[in-house]
Amino acid sequence: MALARQRRTEGLVALVLFALTIPAANWLIGNAGTLCVPNGPCLVPVWPGIKAPSGVLMIGLALVLRDIVQRRLGAVAGLGAIAVGAAISGFLAPSAIVVASVAAFLLSELADFAVYTPLQKRRFVTAVVASSLVGLVIDSIVFLQLAFGSLDFLSGQIIGKAWMVLLALPLMHLLRRRDERLGLAAA
Repeated sequence: MALARQRRTEGLVALVLFALTIPAANWLIGNAGTLCVPNGPCLVPVWPGIKAPSGVLMIGLALVLRDIVQRRLGAVAGLGAIAVGAAISGFLAPSAIVVASVAAFLLSELADFAVYTPLQKRRFVTAVVASSLVGLVIDSIVFLQLAFGSLDFLSGQIIGKAWMVLLALPLMHLLRRRDERLGLAAA
């Protein structure tokens, strides 16, 4: 019973953090960066000589958090998180990019779900990496094309989101090891 309660608590914390990444990404893209382009995004450096819209930092994290939601609360909760996240994105995105934000969020998270789900029971960390990479590429292409009609920031988007996934990997290793030690199977 205590393990089930711990699992649920961890899932709910991941769900709340996941939901918070969406308004954070929308706020960052219009308000924080080393350079804010007129009628465009605020940019941050993600690699020497490469900049990306600042919201990429939160989107990379969102992909990983959604995987944790599914691991702790199940596939239905993972799909529910995607639906709620798309609604939050549509509600909070600036009007000029609302369609791009919702479409990119929905398609990338569904792609993440499709890749993560079959892999996660036997290879959790691999599932997180593979699904996040697929999701972040789809998110980047869809968002940039719909929001700005250009893929000018594509490499920066992919690199920025990949940094967040890489930073989360040690936590994923620890989570997997603890789950194995406690006998917490994947949902």
